[in-house]
Amino acid sequence: MNLLFILLIYLILINIFAVCITIYDKSRAIHHKWRVKESTLLLVSAFGGSVGMYFTMLLIHHKTKHLKFMVGIPAILIFEFTVPDECDKMLAKNFLRKNCYLSARMITQLVRKKDGIMMNEKILRTIDFVESGAEVIINLPEDRQSQITPVKGNLDICYEDSNLLIVNKPPLMPVHPVKQHQEDTLANLVAYYAAEKSENYTFRAINRLDRDTSGLVLISKDRYSANKLKNSVDKTYYAICHGKIESDGTIKAPIGLLPESKMVRHILKEGKAAITHYHIIYSSKELSFIELNLETGKTHQIRCHMASIGHPLLGDDLYGGSLEKISRQALHCGEMKIKHPITDEEFIVKAKIPNDMMQIINQIR
Repeated sequence: MNLLFILLIYLILINIFAVCITIYDKSRAIHHKWRVKESTLLLVSAFGGSVGMYFTMLLIHHKTKHLKFMVGIPAILIFEFTVPDECDKMLAKNFLRKNCYLSARMITQLVRKKDGIMMNEKILRTIDFVESGAEVIINLPEDRQSQITPVKGNLDICYEDSNLLIVNKPPLMPVHPVKQHQEDTLANLVAYYAAEKSENYTFRAINRLDRDTSGLVLISKDRYSANKLKNSVDKTYYAICHGKIESDGTIKAPIGLLPESKMVRHILKEGKAAITHYHIIYSSKELSFIELNLETGKTHQIRCHMASIGHPLLGDDLYGGSLEKISRQALHCGEMKIKHPITDEEFIVKAKIPNDMMQIINQIR
């Protein structure tokens, strides 16, 4: 909820007041018996406007819960936190990291900004200690103008509010611009979409899908939400694998790069820990359609893990899959369970499996 919305409500109330004045003037001209002083009418209208403003602020407080007040004057956010008893005498730096979900980089920027971090109307330094019941106010700096080239295109929007945008990315589309793809990425389309809505925010994709992987991509419109959402979104993937998988299972195998490899991941003892859970939905002698959930989010984790147990993804020639039935890896991020960074409400967003995968799935059933 932003300041423009509050002003809109107030303007509506003012318009109602203007209509009342007009009706009053016409009535007085026609019916001299109606005697209402202008000052009385003005007082009643002002009271109505104040009541409207009061309930609007109550609504904001209810929606933001622990965030006492939030103002969106493009991309400028003001957050207020009350220090709980258990955080009394906690180092400010630790409180800002653990309770306000600020990154170290963001804290550094706020410290350099005038009145960036305040406690009880005084500047709060990272070496200070917070006090129980104190009000800590954070003034997030304005986003810089995006350097991504806006490109008009079709966005399959699955969810949107003032903090988040969730889209269903088609296959064969990169998420971020790279040297070979400057104007055909999801970021380009989102930049155009945001500009059309007169919004200015940095493209922050919370989850990153490979170019050939389809499905849900969560984009944060502000720094606070982006930092709070890290490692807190549960994603469900769907994939088609070679071979008949006999039962559900879990793969616990560290993943890493060989010295001579810059892209292909391998199971390595010295690699980073990775855990993948898979569940069979349909299977035939040649193919299996499975659901996957990750405890970790390593690059190519699903592709590497499934190949390691002899069931590479269909269309994933990088890890031994065949391109005969599909021209890209048959992998789709189909569901997200999210705890909203502002309201703390949990909700689920889903995206339909694309046609190229559905045609093969229908053959397995």
